[in-house]
Amino acid sequence: MPRSELQTRINDALKTAMRAREKARVAVLRLVTAEFKRIEVDERIELDDARVLAILDKMVKQRRDSEQQYRDAGRAELADQERLEIDVIQEFLPQPLSDAELDQLVADAIAQSGAEGMKDMGKVMGILKPQVQGRADMADVSKRLKARLG
Repeated sequence: MPRSELQTRINDALKTAMRAREKARVAVLRLVTAEFKRIEVDERIELDDARVLAILDKMVKQRRDSEQQYRDAGRAELADQERLEIDVIQEFLPQPLSDAELDQLVADAIAQSGAEGMKDMGKVMGILKPQVQGRADMADVSKRLKARLG
């Protein structure tokens, strides 16, 4: 059963972490692989790199939200655990886009779609999402796009 290149990298990292007896890293990588398996079984599909990136991106977003909630509640030890998980998962995401690169992609997508206002935001997001998946926070992309279109 062929796997996506990203899944293979994650599985190799899991094996390496197990050999090195890095308990915390093993736990995070097992969470990630379990999520992949759950989606493959539930949806009866084989994941490709684009879908794996989307899953990793979602996992990072969830952990950022949790980390913020724990910090607000004064639970530093739980927030630190979330931060560790974010750091491990981000190792497998592509290099984040700079503000300038993101602004350029937004401008290009607006030009490519011919968007003239907020009513065309969906069209532009459809073009942008595959380009920025895993490389930028979609909420930030949406905010920049609204500023340009609004």
